[in-house]
Amino acid sequence: MSEQHIISILNELIEASLDGEQGFGICAKHVASPELRSVFTQRALDCQRAVAELRPHVLEYGGKPEQNGSASGALHRGWVAIRGSLVGFSDEALLEECERGEDHAVARYRKALAQTDLPLPLRTVIERQFVGAKQNHDQIKRLRDQLKATQ
Repeated sequence: MSEQHIISILNELIEASLDGEQGFGICAKHVASPELRSVFTQRALDCQRAVAELRPHVLEYGGKPEQNGSASGALHRGWVAIRGSLVGFSDEALLEECERGEDHAVARYRKALAQTDLPLPLRTVIERQFVGAKQNHDQIKRLRDQLKATQ
C-alpha cells in the first residue's frame, strides 16, 4: 500500500471524527436534557481524542493531517441547523441526526478496515477506534429508542 493511500485513509477517518466532534458539540448546545448534553459532550471529546491519535500517523507517512471535517459533514450540520430552526431542536430529532452521523463514521471505518494491506500498527488503531464508533452509534440509537418509547 502506498504512503499516499495510507494518508488518504487516515485523513478520511480524521474528517469523520472531526464531523463527529463538531456535530456532537452542536447537539450538546441545543439538547434540552442535561443527561443527553453530557452524552453528546463526552462523544465530542471521544471524537477529538480519535483525531489527536490519528494525526501523528499522517505525519509519520509524510502527509498533512486534515484540519476540517468533510463537505458532507458540513452539509449535515447545516441540515440539522435548518431543521432545528424550522421544527425546533427536539431531543429525539437531535438523537436521530447524531445516529445518522454515526452511521457515516462507522461506514468510513469499515471502508478503511476493508483495506487488507494496512500496516499492522495502523490496523490496530483503526480497529480500536472502529469499536468506539460502533459503541457511540449503538448508544445513540439506544437512547433514541428509549426516548421514543417514553413519548
